[in-house]
Amino acid sequence: MVCLLDSIIPLGPAQRAAVKQIAETLGLPMLEPGWVWLAGAGPGDPGLASLHTIQAITNADAILADALANRELLAFARPGARIVEAGKRGGKPSRPQAAISRQTIGFARKGLRVLRLKGGDPFVFGRGGEEALALVRAGIPFRMVPGVTAGIGGIAYAGIPATHRDTNQAVTFITGTAGNGAAPDLDWEAIARGSPTIILYMARRHAAEIATRLIEAGRSPNEPAAVIGNASLQNQSSTITHLARLGVAASDADTPAILVIGENVRLSAGLDWIGAMAGRVLDADPLGRNRLSQSA
Repeated sequence: MVCLLDSIIPLGPAQRAAVKQIAETLGLPMLEPGWVWLAGAGPGDPGLASLHTIQAITNADAILADALANRELLAFARPGARIVEAGKRGGKPSRPQAAISRQTIGFARKGLRVLRLKGGDPFVFGRGGEEALALVRAGIPFRMVPGVTAGIGGIAYAGIPATHRDTNQAVTFITGTAGNGAAPDLDWEAIARGSPTIILYMARRHAAEIATRLIEAGRSPNEPAAVIGNASLQNQSSTITHLARLGVAASDADTPAILVIGENVRLSAGLDWIGAMAGRVLDADPLGRNRLSQSA
């Protein structure tokens, strides 16, 4: 068991009381003894964690935290709470999934209030469903607490909306790494034809191969693409490129990284609100629609 609170300044009694008062005012459910909540911490910015998640951190007796859950949120943990490192990072040593589930179940069977804190949304490429089914098999009551996934909230911090009526009426989420560590074996021709916007998780290592498959399936090598590293954090990096160069851009990116392919990437030129705070001049017509109509 590894404590993660060494560099975190915990909240004082007054701050914890304020959280409790907010929860009571809104009538939020409580994390009860013997229960497990599987909760999302959002893509990084602690302000994107939900009130359910914050309250669960405040009340939990045991917190099993993933590597991508922002450690600043653990300041809400009560004194004496057990904080356990339960992160899984691709290509790095990590605990087996079965061991994490066994420990979660063990805490609940001891009558503890247990929080499984995961980055983003636990149920979008986060193994949340697997862990919930393990609780079902063990007869442990649980609650699912969705979070803001990086494929929506993270790209919004780069000024890229997941959908925009002038660019796409559909969006496809894809994991860029299969269970065996290879690139996913998907119907790339179907994806190329039917997915105007593609958002890739955990795809940095296989970005070049995925881009090649999409181009071979008919996507333009000049299609806009973006690589966003450390999405929503203060050290966020954002690279706008095109599909043929996606592998190069991804290899140079900070991790974790989220990849976006589609015409809506162009909107970043007009919607990069973080860049605007740093002095960037935004383009009110990033798609060139008004310019085209004026020249017709």
